[in-house]
Amino acid sequence: MKDSQQRRADALREAFATRVVVADGAMGTMLQAQDPTMEDFQNLEGCNEVLNLTRPDIVRGVHEAYFAVGVDCVETNTFGANFSALNEYEIAGRIFELSEAGARVAREAADACATPERPRWVLGSIGPGTKLPTLGHLPFDVLRDGFERNAAGLVAGGADALLVETSQDLLQVKAALLGARQAMADAGVDLPLIVQVAMETTGTMLLGSEIGAALTALEPMGVDLIGLNCSTGPAEMSEHLRYLARHARIGLSCMPNAGLPVLGKDGAYFPLGPDGLARAQEGFVREYGLSLVGGCCGTTPEHLRAVVERVRGREVTPRSPRPEASAASLYQAVPFRQDTSYLAIGERTNANGSKKFRESMLAGDWQACVEIARDQIREGAHLLDLCVDYVGRDGVADMKEIAGRLATASTLPIVLDSTEPDVLRAGLEMLGGRAVLNSVNYEDGDGPDTRFGRVAGLAREHGAALIALTIDEEGQARTAAKKVEIAERLIGQLGREYGIREQDVLVDCLAFTLGTGQEESRRDGIETIEAIRELNRRHPAVQTTQGLSNISFGLSPAARQVLNSVFLHECVEAGLDSAIVHAAKILPMARIPDEQREAALDLVYDRRRDGYDPLQRLLELFEGVSAASVRASKAEELAALPLDERLRRRIVDGERGGLEADLDEALALRPALEIVNDTLLSGMKVVGELFGSGQMQLPFVLQSAEVMKTAVAYLEPHMERSQDAGKGTIVLATVKGDVHDIGKNLVDIILSNNGYNVVNLGIKQPVSAILDAAQEHRAD
Repeated sequence: MKDSQQRRADALREAFATRVVVADGAMGTMLQAQDPTMEDFQNLEGCNEVLNLTRPDIVRGVHEAYFAVGVDCVETNTFGANFSALNEYEIAGRIFELSEAGARVAREAADACATPERPRWVLGSIGPGTKLPTLGHLPFDVLRDGFERNAAGLVAGGADALLVETSQDLLQVKAALLGARQAMADAGVDLPLIVQVAMETTGTMLLGSEIGAALTALEPMGVDLIGLNCSTGPAEMSEHLRYLARHARIGLSCMPNAGLPVLGKDGAYFPLGPDGLARAQEGFVREYGLSLVGGCCGTTPEHLRAVVERVRGREVTPRSPRPEASAASLYQAVPFRQDTSYLAIGERTNANGSKKFRESMLAGDWQACVEIARDQIREGAHLLDLCVDYVGRDGVADMKEIAGRLATASTLPIVLDSTEPDVLRAGLEMLGGRAVLNSVNYEDGDGPDTRFGRVAGLAREHGAALIALTIDEEGQARTAAKKVEIAERLIGQLGREYGIREQDVLVDCLAFTLGTGQEESRRDGIETIEAIRELNRRHPAVQTTQGLSNISFGLSPAARQVLNSVFLHECVEAGLDSAIVHAAKILPMARIPDEQREAALDLVYDRRRDGYDPLQRLLELFEGVSAASVRASKAEELAALPLDERLRRRIVDGERGGLEADLDEALALRPALEIVNDTLLSGMKVVGELFGSGQMQLPFVLQSAEVMKTAVAYLEPHMERSQDAGKGTIVLATVKGDVHDIGKNLVDIILSNNGYNVVNLGIKQPVSAILDAAQEHRAD
């Protein structure tokens, strides 16, 4: 049986790659129409899976009805044959039995219809269950092991592919995929794996996951197809399918309900008829390149007959996806490559680097740990580095506590940072998104039982990205050539042996501190910068990162801030993609006094000469200087400027202190709208120029925008709205996938106060909503 099952699976994979395959429709309503008795259910009312044993004739009849209208494959009657669903009936011990029986019945029906010219296939249905692991309803390992028994039964019964469907929680999907992979490995077969998520009418999965987060988290786990089913009709699925078509490397599937349910006098019903479903699927096949189509709730054999007539056997429409290497939280994906900035990995949720975080963790004050993470989000971090390693602590327990909270409390993806593979695994089993593992290196070799092998294996298993350090058996590389040599060894082995793509490897070329004055460390900055530049030249797809604070270790806080900022700027100029950093303590180059900036650059590039040592010069410049004194001198400098220049500088520097007093002074001299248009906007123009030229990073742009927003809000009550109704109607929105709305809201305020009718739709709006609003409001 195993050989024939593998041949069928291979043929199905080939079909997915070349032509449109049609699956069946609803199962539950078809079964209920046969009016099974309580005896048929073995007094387990509503447990359809029991019918696989007690009334296989009913179940087989449903499969035969779908095969009769021409579908290529049917799903097994095993949607609820998982631990959480069957445990509610107190029959969790029967997972394998009911799964195997369901697959066997479907196999018999498929074999009876199949011919050499027209194969028929069985999709093993793996439903979501009734528990959400992200919310702590059940431990990850309990769910995973239950899904493994579910999949093992389906494989034993003769399924040709495994379909994880109606997925509501990304962590639940991961448990199902890992269980399914283990079951296939034990059986010695390699069946196609299909994942279908359920996107609600809110535009996200039940727990708030956007489609981009789902793709980022699940595609690296080796699935063959990804798509949508249930929850809505096809109309509500179009935007999500559009995203998948643009970004997914793998095949796509779609099995919608027959529209959104409508409440009528006889109860709820699904309004979309066969022709409506077929038209929608034909459009999806043509526009988005689907490989597998079918139906879900409310769809009947007649619905699928229409779909078969429209699309079955069509050639799969070619796509040219533009995948983005990314990490993901439960909620959103974050690309590793930022358009006009480096990727900031927040370093403060680290027990070794942050005293406040460490003390909160040691005290068991988990909410304080979460607040430190949230502070970094507000300060402009893109990812959060989470390290709980501390001598004498149970790292696995600490990781579960904090990662479990950050899974829902943080909108940012997590970098799991530990020297212990078991601690990394604990974090992975709490996070539904796509994590980054920090880190792998060759300190103890490269075999499967070394730390390198164990962590790389974890990354492959869970679809994580990896930070790779330029350390080998001889220690940390100090020259650019050695750093690149180790990096290439890491990249090659991770790809060759673990299937990890180059774009999912973040290489840290490492730097020692320049603060010791020791001769052997003087060139560490230069060598690191050159290694980044050469690695980018040789491997443009690979990400580069840098643990930034190492470069300034041992210096005063004020000096560290300047040296870190200057070194980061130089690394970014050389092609650095990301940095582990406290984003709020990085200064734009334009804000660093010339003398300090030049001394830091001289230190980074080791520009010593007779009578001049840049390290000594930097120490002199910051002797007795504290962060507080720097802030005080900044306030004095601002106060000495003329009013208009002072307001512009507040915008450019993101300085809110004293803003209202300056605005009051300006209002006494001229109208509010004139202050906005002539002074404040000229400051924002400078911000835009600095951002575009790379002299200001995104966190500081956001600070400037917040000050601008505060200033306009303060001035708005003083603006006289124009009565000219002839200027027109404008629809404003932030596009789907983007949460930034400061700029849009500023445009809203300014246009509104200049006589335009502005319809502001808010953030993360799909194309369809923008077009609908433009039509409804007759936008100009």
